[in-house]
Amino acid sequence: MSDSDRSRNGSADSSPYGTSVHVVAGVISDARGRILLARRTAGRDLAGLWEFPGGKVDPGETPEQALVRELREELDIEARVGAPVIAVPQQYPHKRLRLDVRRIAAWSGALKGLDGQALAWVPEHKLASYAMPDADRPVVAALRDPAHYLITPEPGDDDAPWLSTLRKALDAGVRRVQLRAYRCDPLRWRRLVERATRHARDAAAEVLINGDIALATAIGIGVHLRATQLDTLSERPLPRPLPVIASCHSHAELARAQALGCDAAVLGPVLPTPSHPGEPGIGWERFVEMRERVAIPIYAIGGMTRGDVELARSHGGQGIAAIRDLWDAKK
Repeated sequence: MSDSDRSRNGSADSSPYGTSVHVVAGVISDARGRILLARRTAGRDLAGLWEFPGGKVDPGETPEQALVRELREELDIEARVGAPVIAVPQQYPHKRLRLDVRRIAAWSGALKGLDGQALAWVPEHKLASYAMPDADRPVVAALRDPAHYLITPEPGDDDAPWLSTLRKALDAGVRRVQLRAYRCDPLRWRRLVERATRHARDAAAEVLINGDIALATAIGIGVHLRATQLDTLSERPLPRPLPVIASCHSHAELARAQALGCDAAVLGPVLPTPSHPGEPGIGWERFVEMRERVAIPIYAIGGMTRGDVELARSHGGQGIAAIRDLWDAKK
């Protein structure tokens, strides 16, 4: 198959958003844990950008069959397709893409660029430094960043039970935490944040504080921006590598979060929740419609459980954000 035939420009179904294209790509690793990227050749859409190798699913093919074929035709390897990573819906000016990404469980062959494309073996922590198409950027986040985002509940009258439960959640594998309290005395809250931060760092977990940019700066942790804060900022509020995540409920807020350089966003509520009785949630279809118009990684929130990561990933989500289901480590 020619390079132009194999390009992610191929046509498939028509849609109100333009041509709809189903593409499958593979995450190929070597013995050192590095991941293979291929550079799009001159004359193709998005030429010069780096991507996970793969191509269009042809009529009558399963995604697995298409990926095996594409990797044989592009790289001269025989691949065994493994687990799904993420399926990213992405809207480009003239096409609507679904990038279905799978891990490659094993492969054999010479591995060379049969179309003359440059290839690079990249350590996982350096993937984000490569210029990529918008659809590939959430794939990097899915490979590198936590799929669960814990939001802490309001502390009760006693600090000890709250801190103990946080430690249990960290012990259960939570690696990204938002510390949130609306009714806590400021001095008590700062002490709790400092202690919680020490626990999180001991567990190699990332910690963010809700809304308080000044306190985040003082302690040296990340900040979770409220939706109402997005339009008050003219630039990213913290330097990298301190994380910045934003709560969003609309495409305009997602676009603003992306423009500010946020590392991720939280979108919802997707499903009805006990904390918002009578509200139906935006649903997965609306989640996809907003997800595909930005390149920022997005957590689904609202009615989510720790077991919903695969569902969220199938709709282009980074994973799930939750309070109750992630706070209670016994679940």
